[in-house]
Amino acid sequence: MELYKDIKKPTKKEQIVAMASYNALAATLEGLHSENPEIEIEETSEKIKIPLKALKLLAQILKATSQGKPISVVPIATEMTTQAAAELLGCSRPHFVKLLEQGAIPFTKVGRHRRVKFEDVINYKKAMKLKQEQLLKDMMKSDEELGLYNT
Repeated sequence: MELYKDIKKPTKKEQIVAMASYNALAATLEGLHSENPEIEIEETSEKIKIPLKALKLLAQILKATSQGKPISVVPIATEMTTQAAAELLGCSRPHFVKLLEQGAIPFTKVGRHRRVKFEDVINYKKAMKLKQEQLLKDMMKSDEELGLYNT
């Protein structure tokens, strides 16, 4: 599966349109007070109802687009190749395979090929980020205790 092949950076025009749309949608979402609100879009005689969760996701997409960030929407249960997962983590495929073999991320085998769930890769990435942040805090605290860091 070529997960990222069609992802392109938005043009300036797309960024401007996305920012205007995001601002309008964010203001609308802030004004909603119902538990299960829906926004209706009327196009000719058909009405399109959009659930709140989808609207919030759309707002995030519009915001990222307005900032010029390429985006992709991937269903949580999507399985990835080791190459796509390595690209998502920003590491080499051999390093990623080593993480799998060490049990850091669950995987399944389809024939000789390993497959990982998108959700498991994202969870690993979040856990590593939290670990890095804690290590940084610990280093700063240690520096303060040694008098190496002045505030």
